[in-house]
Amino acid sequence: MGRGAMIDASLNPLMLSLVVAAIAVLVWGAVRTWRGGDRQKGGLMFACALVILGNLLIWTV
Repeated sequence: MGRGAMIDASLNPLMLSLVVAAIAVLVWGAVRTWRGGDRQKGGLMFACALVILGNLLIWTV
C-alpha cells in the first residue's frame, strides 16, 4: 500500500462521523424550517440528508 492509502484509512472514521453529524443537522434544520412555514426549503434539506445518507451507506459497503 502506498502512503495515500494509510492517510485515507486514518481519516475514514473522522469522515464518517462528520457525515453523520451533517445528516443530523440537516434533518434538525429541515424540521425547524418545515414547522416555520417554509415547506419547500425544509423538504429540500430533508432530501439532501437522504442523498448524503445514501452516499454514507455506499461508502461503508
